[in-house]
Amino acid sequence: MILLVKTEHLTDVNMWIGDENEHLTDPILTCFKLVSNKTLDLADQLKPSSMADDSASMSIYRASRTIKRRQSSLYNSLRSIHEDSIFVSEIAQLWPELPLVANLRCGLWYANKFHSNCYFKSTDGHTNNLSFNTSRLNLHVATLAGIEFDDRGGCMIVDSTRKGKRFPDSMSKTIPIWTCVLNRAILNYRDKMNGINKPMEGVNSSAQISDTTKWDPSLHLPIWVPDTEKIRIDSKINEWVEILETSGVDIASISSLLKKPLQPLWISQKTVIWLNEVPDYNSWDFTPIILISASASSDIYRQKTSSEFSWNYIAGAGDDEESWARGLTPALFWNDVYDLISSGPDVCNQMVANIVEKDRVFRAQRGQNAPQVSVKLKKLESTRSTQFQDQPLDITTENGISGDLLDDKHGVYWLGSTNIAVCSTGYDFKASNVDSILNCDENQILCTLKDSEAYLHLPIMNSKFDRFSLQRNLPSALNFARLHLKRGRRLAVCCNSGEDISVCVCLAILISLFNVEVSYDDGKYFKEARITKLDMRQRLIFICKYAINARPS
Repeated sequence: MILLVKTEHLTDVNMWIGDENEHLTDPILTCFKLVSNKTLDLADQLKPSSMADDSASMSIYRASRTIKRRQSSLYNSLRSIHEDSIFVSEIAQLWPELPLVANLRCGLWYANKFHSNCYFKSTDGHTNNLSFNTSRLNLHVATLAGIEFDDRGGCMIVDSTRKGKRFPDSMSKTIPIWTCVLNRAILNYRDKMNGINKPMEGVNSSAQISDTTKWDPSLHLPIWVPDTEKIRIDSKINEWVEILETSGVDIASISSLLKKPLQPLWISQKTVIWLNEVPDYNSWDFTPIILISASASSDIYRQKTSSEFSWNYIAGAGDDEESWARGLTPALFWNDVYDLISSGPDVCNQMVANIVEKDRVFRAQRGQNAPQVSVKLKKLESTRSTQFQDQPLDITTENGISGDLLDDKHGVYWLGSTNIAVCSTGYDFKASNVDSILNCDENQILCTLKDSEAYLHLPIMNSKFDRFSLQRNLPSALNFARLHLKRGRRLAVCCNSGEDISVCVCLAILISLFNVEVSYDDGKYFKEARITKLDMRQRLIFICKYAINARPS
């Protein structure tokens, strides 16, 4: 059989089924051979009942979107994640001494426990958007890799992609750029300390030079990145190194931890590793950043069958969790993983709803942020099917924020000696020595402070919903911070996630009330100096040094 597509207009595509031997008289007629009869049957099912004859039309884009929605069910996603997590676990066991790090947010689904997480964006490695973003330095990853476990340094980073590629752009380009920039910055620092500008006391100069010559500052990219793009990236490295060096990053601390230069290694489900020939650390002249792409590199839905259920494998199922997770978080998933996997597609949705609601009630009873989760069925285009029981949902909360619910493991990050802390609204303030609370979430929290004036609620909305909300509330936030910091009180700034709005407010406080040495001066430096983008960048890096999960938008 052949699927015949007549393109009379660019915006309207007519579809019908014809025989292979049918004579084609229209020169605009285009033929697409079907992958299988199963694909043909699915296309027939997607036709609305109103399509009584072959002349009825359906957009190919609509059809493909509808097929994708039907395949991307909740059970299919969770089952695919669980299968990919087995691969991640097997790779992690090859080097059990190395810490496992999740690249937010997709990577967080693929293992039960992580040593830490990081935030390398694929967009920083896109061909037309190559960049080195100082707001996402991820210096804690370099620190974690530099800390030697049994005299062996390095780490493993887990991520995935839906795009049918073996590796996401975050692993193909963003992380290799990051390792190269850090390596060159460290080499520059060591050259300066190696007698060029200021010799190090008590250290043999020839030994220092020897160590420097062994340091590899070159750019290491995977073989599938084109040579033209390699040249373009390499030409920008020195510029990015200069940006890093002028941003105020403590390169000396990272240099003292790293004994060998950072270098990425790539492992996917297609990588062949002989178990009796797993390379030993001693044979590597670099600190390995092992990049694990969790999913199989396929954009085709593969049907699989277990002893009880059949299901469709989805590559990169953990990506874009708002569109399918129904409020389920990685922590909740792994708490009940075996029950969810064995439940089957018919009851999986109801079980997830029960888990999410039980967790919400648990947190609400303890005065933590627990917005009500509501689900909205997406209307299937070009079909009148009423089988919605396992369709993807849009997840929103009562306050319009994405349903990325918090767990009770979020901590508080004190920003050096500033008496300012960043945390989420789910933090247990009863067990802390916080003197005042600035709540930037849209929802109130249970205040446990004795002084009612030590608590201020400013319902700052996400920029996606109100781009001027932060700007309107900043004066009140700064006045509240000045009042309590002047008295030597310890201030906690919190928001829903503890990673976005609260970080922006802390940045404004540090700029307005602290000097360049990050010491409180009641705004004297702010009034006398002219604040530049470099000053903003340096303060943000200062915050990210302590609040490693900071992701200001």
